[in-house]
This record gives sequence, structure tokens and C-alpha cells, in this order.
Amino acid sequence: MKFNYSFQKVVDLKTSEKSHAEMKLSSAMGELQAEEQTLSQLFSDKDSLFDTLQNQTVNAVSAVQLQQMQDYINYIDQCILQKRQDIQSAQVKVEEKKEHLTTKMLDEKVWLQARGKALDSFQKEEMLREQNTLDEMATIRFVSRAR
Repeated sequence: MKFNYSFQKVVDLKTSEKSHAEMKLSSAMGELQAEEQTLSQLFSDKDSLFDTLQNQTVNAVSAVQLQQMQDYINYIDQCILQKRQDIQSAQVKVEEKKEHLTTKMLDEKVWLQARGKALDSFQKEEMLREQNTLDEMATIRFVSRAR
């Protein structure tokens, strides 16, 4: 006889929900990484621009050009501040997705354990039926030989 768990659809649903939560966490982590890379690029741009500004001060450059470069550095600083806020919100999102995944994993584990217990119970009953059948066959054989 084949084991048929009556709540298998629920187990499948919980497994699917866990997989979906894993994908969402992966996506959130990817977004966080992208934000961090953008911040790194902004710092790199700022350093490069600052070096250029340093070199330009040695050469004869108009005050307007120096002011434009300084304004651009200020703009990059504002972008860096905004990017840090974006990273913080992305980190919060990652933590939320981790918590959600943990919940889904526990949910799935509960249902898988229930399925495991049902399978154990089924196997025990099946072994008992099989043993009873063997006992009955042995009894019939014994009775037929005794006649």
C-alpha cells in the first residue's frame, strides 16, 4: 500500500512559500550589494575629482573652473549621503526578508515533521498488517498440517 499524506498540498505550499521567501531575500541582498557598489563608485569618483582639483590648483586655472569642480564635489557628497540612506533602507529590507524566511522555514519544518510522523505511523501500521497476515498464514498452515 502506498503512503498518501492527506496534507501533502499544505506541505507543498509551505515549501513553495519558503522558496519564494528565499528568492525575495536573494533579491534584497542583490539590491543592497548594488547600492554598496554605487556608493563605492561615488567615493572613487570623488577621490578622482579631488585629485584632479589638486592638480588643477597647481596649474593656471580660472576660478570659475575651480568653483565648478568644487560644486561637483559637493554634489557627489550629497549623492554619498543619499546613497548611505539608501543602503540603510536596503539593510532594513534584507533583515525583514531574513525574518520572513526564518518564519517560512519554521512553518515548513513543522509540516515536514508532521508528515514524517504520519509516515512513521503508516509504516508501523503497514508492518503490523504484514505481520498479522504472516501470522494468519502460519496459523492456517499449522492447522492444515495438524489434520
